[in-house]
Amino acid sequence: ARDRFDANFNAAASSDRLGAGRDRQEAAGDRSHSAADRESASADRVTSARERAASSIDELTGAHRRDAGLVELAREMARAKRTKTPFVLAFIDVDGLKATNDSLGHYAGDQLLSGVVNTMRAHLRGYDLIVRFGGDEFLCGLLDLSMQMATERFFLINADLAASRNASITAGLAELEPGDSLDSLTARADAALRGQRRQRPPART
Repeated sequence: ARDRFDANFNAAASSDRLGAGRDRQEAAGDRSHSAADRESASADRVTSARERAASSIDELTGAHRRDAGLVELAREMARAKRTKTPFVLAFIDVDGLKATNDSLGHYAGDQLLSGVVNTMRAHLRGYDLIVRFGGDEFLCGLLDLSMQMATERFFLINADLAASRNASITAGLAELEPGDSLDSLTARADAALRGQRRQRPPART
């Protein structure tokens, strides 16, 4: 009887150990699945962020699309006001796009637009915002630059465009004032652009 009791006890203990082992394996499996789920969720978030970033960029020029770019410009303006840092907004018109499209075709016009943006990037800082406002018009936000420094940058951009691409831009600049909204600053930059147009001889459209 004692032998049968010991045998039954040992069998029960062995069964308990097997059960505990299975429980540990299941728990490890649950942890593995949980880690995999977290990794999958993290990958989904990264993919979603990349998709949002890609959707905010103009495919032709690499500039920000209008809606996303205006949001970023408003943030830069708010930062400039908060830190009392100079901020200049440039309203830019690419000269001669219609004439290029009419005489050389739209592919040449596309090359002109992308070339202008590439040239601007070469003379601006990596964090300066360039926004395609529409067609041949762009906005450029320049944080921590004075009006004089911004004017000099666009002079160099035009000199480079003339030498390398036989192209030019017209830029109207407006400096941020305490009461400005993005709309009011854009309107003043647009007015400055039109003023530049009036001061120059008739150009290609």
